[in-house]
Formats: sequence, structure tokens, C-alpha cells
Amino acid sequence: MTDADTPSFVVHDHRARAHHYDLRLERDGILWSWAVPKGIPQSFGVRHLAVRTDDHPIDYLTFEGKIPQGNYGAGEVTVWDTGTYTPVRWETGRIEVLFRGAVLKGHYLLIRFTKAGERDWLIFKTRD
Repeated sequence: MTDADTPSFVVHDHRARAHHYDLRLERDGILWSWAVPKGIPQSFGVRHLAVRTDDHPIDYLTFEGKIPQGNYGAGEVTVWDTGTYTPVRWETGRIEVLFRGAVLKGHYLLIRFTKAGERDWLIFKTRD
């Protein structure tokens, strides 16, 4: 983390059994994590499924490499985007952030999608 008021984020391009992207938000000394099969939407009005996964350690902010076969998440992992974010609103089932990355810029919303499944969320870019 750059400082106490500016947490970091990373989006990994994860070429595992099923290709997807991993969104990780730094908070409370860990990385809150979601698998996003279609990637993070970059246009207003586009909504993508984001499946909440296990939290990850902070060192995943800079992780790139190959996870060996037989291990959880086996496959190639590269950093697709990284930067800082401002948590605008962080409540149970609703997280709004302002991304400042190389690719992701602007306000995004993660909302629990309980009708789809216990760990399912939707992510979308909001109007800035």
C-alpha cells in the first residue's frame, strides 16, 4: 500500500483451467478477491459477473508467474492492471470504488447478486 489512505488494487489475467481475471482490493491487511470471467468492464452500462473467492495475502499485489499443476489456480498469472483506489462506500453487499490504474480509471460498483448465488456479485463502471 502506498499509504494508509490510498489502498492498492491489482487485476490479474489468469490463464487457469478457465481463463478469467482476478480483481483484488487491498483492505484490512489482505486482498479481497473476485474472479471475473469476462474481465472488468471499461464502459458504462456493461455488467459482468464477479465471483467472490478466498482472500489473498498482500504479496499477490505484485505476483506474476506460473502456478504449478496440481495446485489451486494452476496456470499462468500476469498483471493486467494495477494502481490505487479510493473506497467511496464499503458496505455488506455493496462496494463502490474510484480506480486510479493504468487501464482502470473511474468509479466502479460491486453489488452482491444473491439471486445468482451466495458468492456472486456484479461489477460495473458507473458514471463519473
